[in-house]
Amino acid sequence: MFETALIKVNLEARNAYEAIEVLSHVLYEKGYVKDSFINAVINREKVYPTGLPSSGVGVAIPHTDRIHVKQSGIAVATLKESVSFFTMGTPNIQQEVRIIFLLAIDNPDKQIAILKKLISLIKKEDLLKEMIESKSETEIYQLLNSST
Repeated sequence: MFETALIKVNLEARNAYEAIEVLSHVLYEKGYVKDSFINAVINREKVYPTGLPSSGVGVAIPHTDRIHVKQSGIAVATLKESVSFFTMGTPNIQQEVRIIFLLAIDNPDKQIAILKKLISLIKKEDLLKEMIESKSETEIYQLLNSST
């Protein structure tokens, strides 16, 4: 489900859209998504925000339609400083986010299973804190794969 090549540690971004753009480029450069993916994710985020309510480490799970995806993959970033995402289901409330899971799913049947696994991970506050403290992509990869 996760790959070291799709993980960014201490990503610097001025806002949510810049963070999404950088992660989208990672997926694009590795051949996971079409060039339309970047704008599609950002446009979807503006209408259907993906910041998740949290009392601890803030997480967002941006994604878009499968027509922009060549093959499934998840790009992951820990952010050096938090950025504001609007909250899923409550778009007038902002959520400070330090971890982003950018989903590129080519099969809607896979999406529910992947989301269930992600939600399970996101509920593990200790795991999220360890991810923020991680210094390398390999370390985050190992944390995520040992927790799924």
